[in-house]
Amino acid sequence: MTSGPGDERRAGDGGVNGATEDPAPDVHGRLARLERLVDEGRGVLGDVEARAAPAWRVVTQGEPRLPVSLAVVFAVVFMVALPSRVANQPRWVFPALAMVLLVGIVVANPTRIGRPSRALRAASLTLIAVLSIANAVSATRLILDLVNARGIRDPATLLLTGAAIWLTNIVVFALWYWEFDRGGPAERAVASKPYPDFLFPQMTSPELAPQDWEPGFVDYFYMSFTNATAFSPTDVMPLSRWAKLTMLTQSAISLVTVVLVIARAVNILK
Repeated sequence: MTSGPGDERRAGDGGVNGATEDPAPDVHGRLARLERLVDEGRGVLGDVEARAAPAWRVVTQGEPRLPVSLAVVFAVVFMVALPSRVANQPRWVFPALAMVLLVGIVVANPTRIGRPSRALRAASLTLIAVLSIANAVSATRLILDLVNARGIRDPATLLLTGAAIWLTNIVVFALWYWEFDRGGPAERAVASKPYPDFLFPQMTSPELAPQDWEPGFVDYFYMSFTNATAFSPTDVMPLSRWAKLTMLTQSAISLVTVVLVIARAVNILK
């Protein structure tokens, strides 16, 4: 049986169509390559962002232990130097307890505060509480004497006593700020909390600070000192409610202490 021209054309068309490959595998391959390129691009961007992020927002090696330890020692020295009229009795209880806690903390973590530890945090909070209670009792005794016009009669001794309590108050509040901002130094080292409680100038103007800058105890001490002298925030702004209330409390205590001590000293001189 012979084939006609139409049959040949149909056969030719069938041969051409039969030789054409299914385009689906090629499309899937291109999509897979595109997905790989996108994933690689995301990884590169992630590395760039990690390198560009400031140190206070990424994991770091942690703060050195030395500055905060020296501050505690100075606070204990001020506590011991207070006159018997305002000092806690017996005099050795609070200083000894503070030093025992400090030695235990330093022995357990002598160099850097790099990883969270419930035991060390509890010991640190207890140490700060001991210093706070001791200084609060001494400040209360001094203020009551000043209000009632009794107690220390020598102007120089009065001014030195007020200065010791005032400086200890600065150290104590610096310790509270340092221990609670973004969960404390150990939590800041692992960058577990992204939102700060205090806004330092280096955070708003990172181009003016080194890439490895992060707040340390000295920064919190400076903030505490300026808040105690200006009776209000200066260049460091509190963001959370607890930070605002704590700074308010420190300003009020500092204002009352300074005003009463100076007024009493002037009155004695007259």
